[in-house]
Amino acid sequence: MRMGSFGMPTEKPKDFGAATRKLIQRLRAERGLVAVAIVMTIASVCMSVVLPEILGRATDVIVRGLFTGNEIDFDELGRIIGLASLLLLGSWALQYGMSYLLAGVVQRTMYRLRADVEDKLNRLPLSYIDRAPRGDLLSRVTNDIDNIAQSLQQSLSQLLTQALTLIGTVAIMVWISWQLSIVALVTIPLTMVMMRAIARRSRTRFIAQWRNTGKLNSQVEETFTGHAIVKAFGRQREVERVFRETNDELYEASFGAQFVSGIIQPATMMVGNLNFVAIAVLGGIRVANGGMTIGGVQAFIQYSRTFTQPLSWMASMVNLLQSGIASAERVFELLDAEEQSPEVSAYEPVGQTAGRVEFSHVSFSYNPERPLITDLSLTAEPGRTVAIVGPTGAGKTTLVNLIMRFYELDGGQITVDGRDITAMPRRELRSQIGMVLQDTWLFGGTIRENIAYGNLGASDEQILEAARATYVDRFVHSLPDGYETRLDDDGSSVSAGERQLITIARAFLADRPILILDEATSSVDTRTEVLVQHAMAALRSQRTSFVIAHRLSTIRDAETILVMDGGRIVEQGNHVELLAREGHYANLYNAQFAGEVEAIA
Repeated sequence: MRMGSFGMPTEKPKDFGAATRKLIQRLRAERGLVAVAIVMTIASVCMSVVLPEILGRATDVIVRGLFTGNEIDFDELGRIIGLASLLLLGSWALQYGMSYLLAGVVQRTMYRLRADVEDKLNRLPLSYIDRAPRGDLLSRVTNDIDNIAQSLQQSLSQLLTQALTLIGTVAIMVWISWQLSIVALVTIPLTMVMMRAIARRSRTRFIAQWRNTGKLNSQVEETFTGHAIVKAFGRQREVERVFRETNDELYEASFGAQFVSGIIQPATMMVGNLNFVAIAVLGGIRVANGGMTIGGVQAFIQYSRTFTQPLSWMASMVNLLQSGIASAERVFELLDAEEQSPEVSAYEPVGQTAGRVEFSHVSFSYNPERPLITDLSLTAEPGRTVAIVGPTGAGKTTLVNLIMRFYELDGGQITVDGRDITAMPRRELRSQIGMVLQDTWLFGGTIRENIAYGNLGASDEQILEAARATYVDRFVHSLPDGYETRLDDDGSSVSAGERQLITIARAFLADRPILILDEATSSVDTRTEVLVQHAMAALRSQRTSFVIAHRLSTIRDAETILVMDGGRIVEQGNHVELLAREGHYANLYNAQFAGEVEAIA
């Protein structure tokens, strides 16, 4: 596990403009509904914008009746109030419809984004998954996409409404009194300068917030997965210390982002209040001079408040947008990651594979500066078992990963029945290969479902046959629910050895012509291992098998044993031949069994 401390990101701020453009492009598929929503918003805003001016007329009707000695014209007043009510109701209905449409637009866009991320994960090379911290990758797929959805849902409709309201309000304010409008419009550049300065400071903090969220998720996931190891080595305090450090960094970044972006709205409100005072004073002077009516001043004051309100709303949306764009950038980084080499465009399936695998001058390295496998050649004939042994780091598991095309070769060629595997679709290639790894993988489901994963079309009888052949049937009957016993995603309800037997049964059921066993019996006890060896012998029958083993006793019957060291085959032969040579294999074999004898003594 990675227990190092995590620091704040040292890279330069990301390109928010590019991330915003990509996010807008994601909405292009919904442009028809977006256009309808814009039209509805324009109509709604027009209705709401004229309301203060209409209510100002109602005020003038009342003032005219009171100060001229005549009676108030209630008929005209009723017509004005009725019109205002209709406009208010229509504006609300259109706003409701617009919100409903945009909610669908956002959720469908996020639906497609999640689908694209899922497809992207399936196209990423294994090397990317190996390098990326698992918690950070999960955070991009879940937390960041959810944050984008929340940001768009809450800000898109408000930004559209408030921007149009601002435009409409300015237009009608100029129509009522261009002199007072000049006073009001002075606040726009001042507000925009403040918003820009504050937003620039919060931008990097939002990047840090979501990056540290991913780091924290990664650490929690690692600690949870290795909980028993942490306990066994007494590293709780170290884990807690690193967690506190990362959590502190997340707190600092989140606090800074929320505080800096949160001061935008109070700042714009302060400017708006100063603007209100100036308009009230100048408006009163104009009424006294006869330049405006009381209703006109009332309407203008309402417009001045309405004028500053969109700026305040838009300022408050900056908080959400900054956070959402920061998350979008992380998701787009994943979507823009380099993919595995493309599949061949034309390929003719040739049916069942015989299973002849040939390596010809193969070279490969994870790091170009540190070659691992160099100029390796070997041939595995159909139905033969090839055992691969050697010290840790010799390249044994890498060899079988290359057969599966989990990684691409740096040089040379691997063929199956004479066909270059790079000229085969990966799905076609892997459909011919069964694999049992040292690290068992079970999913949340029943034991029956986990076995059936090897062949989803298998009958119950075929599943039971595979379970009996691999001795899964022996322990399943001791469980309360038998084959219907549900396993969690890490299979902790059964022992490590039992988990491995289930994965062997899965490979047995798959019935593939090529079989890869990577330390497939490392977690079973000695007695069960003997039984499994018999099952593996039956499983390997008529199949080309690659067996990686550290327990040399398990591969004595292999037709060919390859001894690897430093990415090269240093010896090749069967068990008896290699012992007679008294070379690398003999040294490994004797050291292993001498160690066992000394331990017993």
